[in-house]
Amino acid sequence: MTKWEIGPVPGRGLYRMADGELALPLQISSDGRHRAIAQLALTPAEAEQLHAALCYALGEQPPPTAAPECRQPIRYPGGRQRY
Repeated sequence: MTKWEIGPVPGRGLYRMADGELALPLQISSDGRHRAIAQLALTPAEAEQLHAALCYALGEQPPPTAAPECRQPIRYPGGRQRY
């Protein structure tokens, strides 16, 4: 059975296209061999929904040391810690 994998393209990150959509390059491989590069195109609304879903999914986990600023905890005076 063929094992398919899809993942980010090393060295190529998310970028904004001319029409305002966002694109994430993805590499597709099977059985450990590179097959193609495709891009996941998202409207700003779709990107916001994905961002919210990822924040929700990651919310219970402490961020790693090298996490981006938006994943660093926020401390509210007299309140609980939020991410």
